[in-house]
Amino acid sequence: MNLIEKIFAAAMLAVCLVLLARLFAGERRRARFDAAWRAFRAQLRRWLRRRAKAEAETGHARAERLAREAIERARQRADGGTWDGNVYRPGSFTKKKKKRDLH
Repeated sequence: MNLIEKIFAAAMLAVCLVLLARLFAGERRRARFDAAWRAFRAQLRRWLRRRAKAEAETGHARAERLAREAIERARQRADGGTWDGNVYRPGSFTKKKKKRDLH
């Protein structure tokens, strides 16, 4: 068995022993254990939500930065066009096209 399997087996053994001890504990100790378990789960949920919120905020900031960079790249690549506010009109649309003779 490699190290990860040993750690997983030890964790499962610990969980089983804790649950067995809870089974044999009296009513009061079982209630205290359950209350402590609920408090631990609530604390874990708060921590996970706080972490997820922080990651979401950094994701939002990253999205804003990427959008600004994309806009700047588009402005730098403007080849003879004009900007009207946030609308870009390429130069190829503003030039007069030569009339083609179809015959």
